[in-house]
Amino acid sequence: MSAEEKPNYLWSLFTMKCPRCRRGPMFTHPNAWNLKHTLKMPEKCPECQQHFELEPGFWYGTGYVSYLLSFSLSVATFIAWWIFIGLSTEDHRFFWWMGLNAFLLIVLQPWLMRISRVLYLYFFVKYDADYKHTPVKRFE
Repeated sequence: MSAEEKPNYLWSLFTMKCPRCRRGPMFTHPNAWNLKHTLKMPEKCPECQQHFELEPGFWYGTGYVSYLLSFSLSVATFIAWWIFIGLSTEDHRFFWWMGLNAFLLIVLQPWLMRISRVLYLYFFVKYDADYKHTPVKRFE
């Protein structure tokens, strides 16, 4: 990607890049399932120097985002299960969905925690095409 190309919003979001430049990685380790390093982040973006923790306790708000993502995933799996398999308590299909949904939520939890941090930061920090010449805003 050339320096003057604007990175795609969704691609930058799902590859967990900095919201200001959309180029620098937000996490120090790319593997979300390395549980020792799941939420380890540099203090600021290596590309544009944007601070990731905008104020003390900033990341507490990601609990709401993570809850919304988990709830949305549960609703989506419920609707897909209902359409493709159907629901019935007589042959335990509903309970199979509950088990599958719980398994998915547990397995995807590291990724959900990371993507909730990314979404939360994208809400507060906007893309800056001229990030190399614009000073970084401090929110504190």
